[in-house]
Amino acid sequence: MLDTNMKTQLRAYLEKLTKPVELIATLDDSAKSAEIKELLAEIAELSDKVTFKEDNTLPVRKPSFLITNPGSQQGPRFAGSPLGHEFTSLVLALLWTGGHPSKEAQSLLEQIRDIDGD
Repeated sequence: MLDTNMKTQLRAYLEKLTKPVELIATLDDSAKSAEIKELLAEIAELSDKVTFKEDNTLPVRKPSFLITNPGSQQGPRFAGSPLGHEFTSLVLALLWTGGHPSKEAQSLLEQIRDIDGD
């Protein structure tokens, strides 16, 4: 599903993860579900910090998947296959869930440090 160039770039981003990430898919028998399953399995193969599992018992929209930390059920959920322009959002969600700080977070921390106070 992902070409060699895309896998190489994604692997480099996934090296920035500091916490484990779990991809939990809730699927049905549709072609879109098969596409999501293939995509998530490929992503999980690129990093030992990313795992993929299927849980079709969850009462959520199918097909969809959750990006979370092990033991948690909170995080961004994607409905459908995030390819095309949505792929950037998927990569950002993986990074943030995996503990990589956003650029905004760093600038906000600097602003807080610069506040004069008693």
